[in-house]
Amino acid sequence: MKLTILGCYSATPRTFTNPTSQVLEIKNRLFLIDCGEGTQVELRRNKIRFSKIEHIFISHLHGDHFYGLIGLISTFKLLKRDKPLTIHGPKGIKEIITLQLKLSDSWTDYPLYFKELTATESVVIFEDEKVKVSTIPLQHRIYCNGFLFEEKLADRTLLIDKVEEYGIDRAYYRGIKKGKDVILEDGTVVPNEKITMDPPAPKSYAFCSDTRYDETKIELINGVTALYHESTFLESHKHLSYPTGHSTATEAALIAKKANVGYLILGHYSTRYDSIEKFREEALKIFERVGIAEDGKFFNF
Repeated sequence: MKLTILGCYSATPRTFTNPTSQVLEIKNRLFLIDCGEGTQVELRRNKIRFSKIEHIFISHLHGDHFYGLIGLISTFKLLKRDKPLTIHGPKGIKEIITLQLKLSDSWTDYPLYFKELTATESVVIFEDEKVKVSTIPLQHRIYCNGFLFEEKLADRTLLIDKVEEYGIDRAYYRGIKKGKDVILEDGTVVPNEKITMDPPAPKSYAFCSDTRYDETKIELINGVTALYHESTFLESHKHLSYPTGHSTATEAALIAKKANVGYLILGHYSTRYDSIEKFREEALKIFERVGIAEDGKFFNF
């Protein structure tokens, strides 16, 4: 599982920082999460293939989280894309994007689908044989969701030397990987645990975009491999966090600690601060496994 940060600052883009956007690579799927201005430039800078992006998840309709979307959709057309693209986002995202496509006479030549979200409880919005994606309802000034990405349990791992020792035909391998025992020609039952081992533990990633401090999401993200949690302010500006619908680094760390997450990544920093290292220092007082998002930085799990 690899997370690439394309942008991690709040509000307006600057010459050296970008608003929120990131790419998650999980089980050979590539998901784009939020799409602030400059996203497609950062995709190129980080050598991420546009064609591998088939699903885009938009947390909410504040500009620093989706103003790069229409440009990216248009670029896909210029690149002669033919694969479908699905946009998952709040109700209204389809109207905004299709109006821009209509007025600019830039309709896509590839299938463009919108899956609009209105639920205020967690719902599954994408699922295939390897990955499941669910919403994480967040408390912001407007309707907003985070997203929980979960690997599904992989097949068991064959112990080839053991399989060959028992003389088991390859025709049985698929069933063995699914956990089945094997019955030999003489009637001997070979228990699955003797010829396989457990697969790696599934990994998970929780993206918590703009949100006030809110303990109701702890149950949803409990035990995730990695949590990205917005930390717009330091404690010195905590008085600004609730009315603006944001969190401090300390509050993000408290959520990480109470949810027993494996690793916390801070982001969505206010540009008022001269050093983002201060966010990490503040969070470390509460939670010991803390990283700070930076444009162009990636995390491997």
